[in-house]
Amino acid sequence: MYFKSTFFEEYQLNEKRVTLGRTITETDFVVHAGHTGDFFPHHMDEEWCKTQPFGQRIAHGTMVFAIGIGLTASEINPEAFSKGYDRMRFVKPVHIGDTIHSEITISEKGEAKRPEMGTVTEHVEIINQRGEVVMVCDHLLLVKRKN
Repeated sequence: MYFKSTFFEEYQLNEKRVTLGRTITETDFVVHAGHTGDFFPHHMDEEWCKTQPFGQRIAHGTMVFAIGIGLTASEINPEAFSKGYDRMRFVKPVHIGDTIHSEITISEKGEAKRPEMGTVTEHVEIINQRGEVVMVCDHLLLVKRKN
């Protein structure tokens, strides 16, 4: 992890970066359930899941989001501020043993209320080891302009 200043003018539409991967473990399921209080059987009860159409435990969507976004945090841009995330969708289930990585594409740039800033949207896709998109969202940034 390192600092890298990137100003609004330096963001290029369709510019893409790809993260390293991370394998999802049973420990991830247990720790996330403990942090959130979400002990639904879909995530925690292996035997019950075997009786369901999906056949195995499904990762918490919020865990996939947290890990997938965490993978994108390889550089710190002191010129940008996160405004949040829009249009989040859980597209496919993630299971224990799946390896996910994130692909981030600059999809929009625009004006901000403050003239010294601009807005940047990063479209984030979290992808499993089979190349399937499992989650998508848009990360909204407020970014300083060069003076």
